[in-house]
Amino acid sequence: MEQPFAHPISVAPMMRRTDRHFRFLIRQISRHTLLYTEMVPTGAILDGDHRRFLDFHPCESPLVLQIGGSDPDRLAACARIAEQWGYDGVNLNVCCPSHRVQNGEFGACLMGTPELVAHGVEAMIDATDLPVSVKHRFGIDDIDAYEDVLHFVDVVAEAGCRHFVVHARKAWLDGLSPTENRNIPPLRHSEVHRLKQQRPGLVIETNGGIETLDEAEAHLEHVDAVMIGRAAYDNPFLFADVDRRFYGDDTPPPTRREIVDRLCDYAQPWVEERGRKLNHLTRHWLQLFAGQPGARAWRHYLSEHAHRPDAGIHTLRDALAAVDDVAASVA
Repeated sequence: MEQPFAHPISVAPMMRRTDRHFRFLIRQISRHTLLYTEMVPTGAILDGDHRRFLDFHPCESPLVLQIGGSDPDRLAACARIAEQWGYDGVNLNVCCPSHRVQNGEFGACLMGTPELVAHGVEAMIDATDLPVSVKHRFGIDDIDAYEDVLHFVDVVAEAGCRHFVVHARKAWLDGLSPTENRNIPPLRHSEVHRLKQQRPGLVIETNGGIETLDEAEAHLEHVDAVMIGRAAYDNPFLFADVDRRFYGDDTPPPTRREIVDRLCDYAQPWVEERGRKLNHLTRHWLQLFAGQPGARAWRHYLSEHAHRPDAGIHTLRDALAAVDDVAASVA
């Protein structure tokens, strides 16, 4: 009997969102959810500052490095570096529709050249023992029939890829912005379900517009895994029940107050030793209290104070006190 995929729930790679500070927050809430980095172009990895682009806190594991690129040799080199750096997997971005990414000849435009993607994937697989996956769209422009996606998956699977993360919307490479491409093309989750049905030997993960754990559970009746994007950023505590519900771990998650204590411990060396402004971290933590009394007070206090030169751990403590004041007034 086929074993279930080890990571049924993941947080999507999101540019300017899923950096190490946001991932640290999510890991305090869920110990098992699979995390992804932002997309890192091959040039940034091979020619840039390794520490800036690749460093992560040990608690973030399991963590996958998402790579943007199309040259097989450079992709292979990045896969080797990912293994050396301690990542748990590498993922090739065939999903981002931005013009900047297209100009670099990677991202969603690669769906039009599945053979090139296959060459890149094969080179990555040969270069590392890490699992290699591909995140792609449900088509681009007029290449968006179900048969087109099936062909893409089959070509890349022939190169050895076993895990496909399918953003269930097509992308228009011209005429829509990246933001519009996340909302306007209709979702086609049922066709992702069909893909799993017709290719049962592959790990098929669906992504796009999933906002609740109930929705995730419903999709898991048809696919191996579910990737959650914007809902994770807008309400991180959504993941408080993920470990129990999907991983069989009954360990209670920490309270939001306990999480703030951990964020303080995490932020202190960044601010006091590395000289980073607190708001570089807290901009990813503004939604910790989403849906709770005091959520607006938390966001407002951090937005008003975390950018100041004297901001520090006391700023987080004061923001928490603002939450407590609101909670007490409505008790």
